[in-house]
Amino acid sequence: MMDYIVAGILLVLIGAAARYVYKAKKSGKACIGCPGGCSCSAKQGCPSCRSRQEPKE
Repeated sequence: MMDYIVAGILLVLIGAAARYVYKAKKSGKACIGCPGGCSCSAKQGCPSCRSRQEPKE
């Protein structure tokens, strides 16, 4: 019985995280979970996002 409770809690947590990411991407946020609070400009990006992007040259 305890296994079902733990599995249910995990499913709820994973579902909530997936819903958050889906809604954030749908609303057009560039950096989900950005340490700068998405206050970085869309052209430059935040330091953590720039390290994951390929350079545009």
